Amino acid sequence: MKMNFDERTAYEKMKAGVLTSSGFLGQDTRPLTDIIEADEELFKALGLDFDQVADRLEALAQKGAEGLGEPITIEDRYLVKSDEARGKLPCPFGDGLYHKNSVSVQRGQDGIIYSDLSIHLLRVHHFCQGQGSPFRLDPVVLKRILY
Repeated sequence: MKMNFDERTAYEKMKAGVLTSSGFLGQDTRPLTDIIEADEELFKALGLDFDQVADRLEALAQKGAEGLGEPITIEDRYLVKSDEARGKLPCPFGDGLYHKNSVSVQRGQDGIIYSDLSIHLLRVHHFCQGQGSPFRLDPVVLKRILY
């Protein structure tokens, strides 16, 4: 896999307390390329497509925003809550600013939390975030929730 970014700079920006209080890595200490490659392999094994998953998460976020901060049921199977915050967050890879928000999606016992930045990281960089990150988009959980 060829990376088009300065891995060291991006990795430093992902640490807790730099761009966000919890960071993007959780307890994961692997190199950034290893984290991304492992999730790409898992996406492939699960039959997931990064763009399709990102599109689905965007659609759920947009529908969830209609709840104006209150949880709403979507498609009779998702409980979605969208919270908005003022300001923007920069992408740790250095390619844009993203609206601060938090979207939670619950389906049965499974749940995920993500943001506009999370969707960008998934779609463009194939970065699901490190193990233990509160906004990690674990491919196995994504498969159970979305399909």
